[in-house]
Amino acid sequence: MVTSNNCLDPDEGAVPGTRQDGQKVSGMHWIVLIVSGLFEAVWAVALGMSEGFSKLVPTIVFFVGLVISMGGLAYAMKEIPVGTAYAVWVGIGASLAVIYSMATGQEAFSVLKMVFILGLVGCIIGLKAVSH
Repeated sequence: MVTSNNCLDPDEGAVPGTRQDGQKVSGMHWIVLIVSGLFEAVWAVALGMSEGFSKLVPTIVFFVGLVISMGGLAYAMKEIPVGTAYAVWVGIGASLAVIYSMATGQEAFSVLKMVFILGLVGCIIGLKAVSH
């Protein structure tokens, strides 16, 4: 396809989830994505503990965790496709938030919850395995 300035469209023929320049995604982007997923769990738990931002320390932890988590996600999305990066980020954060809540007694332990968390972890590993 030719654009209005007679240049070739760089997205023509692009395959979602792949880089068109042939470069591989560095392992650093995946490490940052995993760490930002950990911080997603931190800010989610802190948000609950802040009781509507009425408690100072959990509110500060929430905002710091949020900035680190979102910044890491944004960095990872420079090289990892948006859908994959977001799914991995949410999966890590959600899994850890539920595990933390069960471990601290804020949420009841359930074998089925653990089975579903393991399913999430399996899906996260699968997304990493099929990423380009």
